[in-house]
Amino acid sequence: MTNAQFATLVEQYQRLVYTVCYQLVQDHQLAEDLTQDTFVSAFTHMDSCPPEHYKPWLARIAANKARDHLKSAWARRVSAPGDEGFPQSPPPGTAAPPGPEDLAVTEDEAAAIRQMVRSLREPYLQVSVMYFLEERSVEEISRALRRPPKTVHTQLFRAKKMLQQQIRERSERQ
Repeated sequence: MTNAQFATLVEQYQRLVYTVCYQLVQDHQLAEDLTQDTFVSAFTHMDSCPPEHYKPWLARIAANKARDHLKSAWARRVSAPGDEGFPQSPPPGTAAPPGPEDLAVTEDEAAAIRQMVRSLREPYLQVSVMYFLEERSVEEISRALRRPPKTVHTQLFRAKKMLQQQIRERSERQ
């Protein structure tokens, strides 16, 4: 396979590979790294797969790369804030997590959350208002503010952390 043919293959399946990785690791930057690792591995072993099986083969490599990362000692040892991982069942003898009906937000709480969003400082204010209050997509926000989508994702991630902290502090006061 020539480099041009491989570049076409990458272009054709990069979204699939990224999606598989992201679904498992739930981190945009890590999913991009694993996507790159997937294609590097595929390039080195390209002659072991017939062309009609590229799609499932690449998806399998991506899933294996993501699973290997999640199983690695490094991933277990190092976790960034917000990396809660997959939901787990509660230990025996403890209460079950609240259901959707328990998580309903009253109008007063919703107003308080809207106020918290509006109290954020820039560069998080515009992004948060557009995302949380106006319900715009990351792509729309990116175009409107002329910022790269990665920047918008990062700003939303940080804004969510700030809002979670404010909500936590508010609930502790009550």
